[in-house]
Amino acid sequence: MEIRVEAGGRVYPVSVTMRTPGHDFELAAGFLCTEGVIRSRKAIERIGYCTSGRQPQHYNIVTVRLRHDVAFDPLRLSRYVYTTSSCGICGKASLEHVRATSPPALTGKPQLSDGYFLELPEVMRRQQATFARTGGLHAAALFDPAGNLVALREDVGRHNAMDKLVGTLLLSDRLPAAESVVLVSGRASFELVQKALMAGIPILASVSAPSSLAIDLAREFGMTLVGFLRDGRFNIYAGE
Repeated sequence: MEIRVEAGGRVYPVSVTMRTPGHDFELAAGFLCTEGVIRSRKAIERIGYCTSGRQPQHYNIVTVRLRHDVAFDPLRLSRYVYTTSSCGICGKASLEHVRATSPPALTGKPQLSDGYFLELPEVMRRQQATFARTGGLHAAALFDPAGNLVALREDVGRHNAMDKLVGTLLLSDRLPAAESVVLVSGRASFELVQKALMAGIPILASVSAPSSLAIDLAREFGMTLVGFLRDGRFNIYAGE
């Protein structure tokens, strides 16, 4: 799917991603939020599929039209959007980019027991309907401090699953998502920590390993980072 931004009377292609169809508008909105382009639903005038043109594209192009008073710098976005699996990204440049986007301060971090975390993976698995049929999708699930599932999104790409979740929250005016925990089905990459940070989520947990750069980012911004949350145990890498 191609994501485009319409601003100042011009249309800018900003990203192409391999995604699982569904929640496409949330994916586009969440991507722009986690990249620091928009902060709230009020920045968006309209989201729609591009259905014009000679070549049929089967609803694989989504255009986000920004309000006229929202600043947009396509050059900055094109320099810093990473669409690979993080291999070869310079840690220093990545951290500087996150600082430049001025993520919201993390507030309302709940105090949680070890038993709270141990229950989350099973709750997430029970709600992964498409994964149950295919065994091939990642998930990002948001929980409240009582352990209730707030929202869950699935996608073939773990970054897309997080963007869909963030976009769902943004379009329903629920950002920043303080007093919440997000659980992801894959490893805790730098990008997933960045996306949670931009959404104001104070705690990120993963069923797999974190990268060293993800740990650095979580520690710098005061986020709690939990890894290897499975088989009745977990590790805390930041924000214990």
